[in-house]
Amino acid sequence: MRSQDTPRCIARGHWTVITAVVVGVFSGTFAIAQMVPDLSGPADTMGQVPARPMPKWNVDDVRKMRAYPDQPPVIPHSIEGYQLSVNTNRCLSCHKREFTQSAGAPMISVTHYMTRDAQMLADVSPRRYFCTACHVPQADVKPLVGNTFRDMSQMGVEHMGGD
Repeated sequence: MRSQDTPRCIARGHWTVITAVVVGVFSGTFAIAQMVPDLSGPADTMGQVPARPMPKWNVDDVRKMRAYPDQPPVIPHSIEGYQLSVNTNRCLSCHKREFTQSAGAPMISVTHYMTRDAQMLADVSPRRYFCTACHVPQADVKPLVGNTFRDMSQMGVEHMGGD
């Protein structure tokens, strides 16, 4: 087999050149690795950090204005202890179409009764069943990220067709 003859093709002088190149590459890589600063920073000491207090939920039951078009409405009441599983959805006990009159709660959107192909269903669509995937309760907390958002009306833009 020809592959067995390969070591004979490399003369003894070539072995020293190959060894020098390999050693040079590894030592150069080692030198470069020593110049790169440690990205993780100094090791922190492990210790106990006090937990932040739980935020107070807004429970005033006042509907909040939406920040942008098509924003899912926020939940203006506490949902602590609500069961939301495959078998049970406590939100629907007030917000489902047939219970809104007695509960005094706003009805969920008719889009929640539609399939992806816009076919109407008799009950809430399975893809809209888990309310907290889109709707969230509000808490009195400091924003995690600064925000300079301004509504169009605050920027001096007027409505079209107005007097």
